[in-house]
Amino acid sequence: MGDDPASRVYVNNKKKACEYCGILSEEYALPYETTQEEVIDLIKTLNSRSDISGILCQLPVPKHIDEEAIINAIAPNKDVDAFHPVNVGKIMVGNYDFVPCTPAGVMELIKESGIDVSGKECVVVGRSNIVGKPQAMLLLHKNGTVTICHSRTKDLSKKTKNADILVAAVGIPNFIKGDMIKEGAVVIDVGINRMEDGTLCGDVEFDTAKDVAGAITPVPGGVGPMTIAMLMKNTVKAASVNKTK
Repeated sequence: MGDDPASRVYVNNKKKACEYCGILSEEYALPYETTQEEVIDLIKTLNSRSDISGILCQLPVPKHIDEEAIINAIAPNKDVDAFHPVNVGKIMVGNYDFVPCTPAGVMELIKESGIDVSGKECVVVGRSNIVGKPQAMLLLHKNGTVTICHSRTKDLSKKTKNADILVAAVGIPNFIKGDMIKEGAVVIDVGINRMEDGTLCGDVEFDTAKDVAGAITPVPGGVGPMTIAMLMKNTVKAASVNKTK
């Protein structure tokens, strides 16, 4: 909805990924003034279509739209972003079909890098419903000892320097400095921030962190492409789940 330039980039990337994977994608580019009722009516139509396996609403939405109402309108079995309360609850108990794409991408990076989470001190900086909270749950399900840090955390650097695995998802450019990182730690930078000169950077100050970390993800790259890959994975899973219903 609307003409957010970042959203346009993300949607185009998702469409390209669908085409690459052989997944049919349909885009509904709605004008800014679209009403909430019109959006929900469209979602209900898509919920009822047997040829549609997954539905997502590109966030953020215009201010006159209730984001929560839109997310709740998507059928849980077609919620490939895994934002619906039903899917959030399933993640909490560890019996889930879909995982939010960014935390899922982080876990895939950890797995493919041969890093064992079990018994590790894991620190997640950020507590959003989209990344921070589900990320903490996924690390916990892999037997990590998890600490969630946020804007009210006291002595943050003491917490981050204790982390064997550090996930930065705070949305502040270059927030995590090299002196806040434990020697040899795995550092995963979820942030993507556009600077005044047009360049992109993460939540981790890469130049000071790379010499301390044992492994670190870059921005751009790193987690970003994995997020889209996990969306494709969720969509394929949704096709399978819905076929059996």
